Order: sequence, then structure tokens, then C-alpha cells
Amino acid sequence: MLTLGVNIDHVATIRQARRTVEPDPIAAAVLAELGGANGITAHLREDRRHIQDRDVRLLRETVRTHLNLEMAATEEMVAIALDIKPDYVTLVPEKREEVTTEGGLDIAGNFDRLKEVVDQLQSANIPVSLFIDAQETQIQASGNTNAKFIELHTGKYADAPNITVRQQELEALRQGCEQALNLGLRVNAGHGLTYQNVYPVACLPGMEELNIGHTIVSRAVLVGMERAVREMKLAMRGEF
Repeated sequence: MLTLGVNIDHVATIRQARRTVEPDPIAAAVLAELGGANGITAHLREDRRHIQDRDVRLLRETVRTHLNLEMAATEEMVAIALDIKPDYVTLVPEKREEVTTEGGLDIAGNFDRLKEVVDQLQSANIPVSLFIDAQETQIQASGNTNAKFIELHTGKYADAPNITVRQQELEALRQGCEQALNLGLRVNAGHGLTYQNVYPVACLPGMEELNIGHTIVSRAVLVGMERAVREMKLAMRGEF
């Protein structure tokens, strides 16, 4: 059964705009779970632009579904993950100047380092997911790291300028999902998914979880977090 991980980063973005204490992403995570979220995702960035160390520690104590910590493959972040022990970690690329994550990790081009990080985390019983583009070489390299999951980057699908390109990107995601499953990888997906475009991705065979943040937080500003999450779960079933 396809599940929903709710990314609460942009609740913290609103808070950090004023360097104040509200809205609290911990409260948002509680409400997301009440609305039916199957997991909570948070990205602790090197520059701490939204989620803070305090948030991750409190989320570890309060999340009742599962906590997915997104992070770069740096020594600092590995140490934090080994200390906090999230339910799993998603390794993502990170650039200070980017507004949001712009693409997938280059597993093939940085194999030795990423394999080392995967081994460090998984030897501590923290399963690892690798955020990658749906490319054959990257999926194969991901399998070779012995990571448990991949998360397919859906940004190109979400940003497609027309229906033809969108269908091509959806087919690439389908093929990527199939390849990953054949390698024994579990498959999640996310980035840029909205209430309007999520259903075709949700229908991909073998897809396990969608990690969605910005569009849910945007809607939650208007209708509340619980309702926004419930409506996303309807959209994933084609009922919204």
C-alpha cells in the first residue's frame, strides 16, 4: 500500500523568516500524523536555513509513525544521524545557493564516499535511501552501495512544460522503479509533487512512499495541516 511522508521543512521556513518560535514544525508533524501521514520527513541542511538541530531531536522524541532525516553525506550530518537515530536517512545533494534540491545524487561519480556513508549508517541499524534521478547508471550504482531504498527525483516530471514531456518523464520513472525493484531496492519518490500531478506517480507499480512537502504546507496555510494531509491522501488515490 502506497504511503505518504510529509516533509515539514517549510513550516520551519516560515518560522525562520522572523527568527521566532512559531509556527513550530514539531506541532505541524503531530497534526500531519493526525491527518493520516504515514511518516515525517525533515531536511537538516548545512546552513540550517529552515530545520534546526533542536527540531530533529524533538521530532525523534515525538514522531509516532517514522522519521526520515534528509541530509548531505557529510561527516557532521553522519554524526548527527548516528546520535539521533532516525528511522531512516535519505542522502541528498546540497548546494548553499540553491532554493531547493535541484537534482539527484551522482552515486556513480561519488561511489566510494557514498558507499562508506551507507555502510556507516546501516551498520548502526539506520536504513539508507539515496535520492537520485531515474537514470539506469545511477540506479545500478545505488544497488551496488547496498542501500535499502532509493527515492526517485520527480522534479523533471513535475516541471515538464507540456503533456508530451510529462509522459516521457513518467515513463522514465516507471522504468526506474522497475529496474530498482529488480535489484532488490525499495522505491520512494518525491520533489515537486502537487495535488494536481501526484496521481500518475502514485500509480507506478512498486512505489512504496511519496515524500511531499511544499504543496501540503502551502495548502495547510489556508485550510490547516490535518485537512491538507487528508486531501493529499485523497489525491494519491485520484479522488481529490
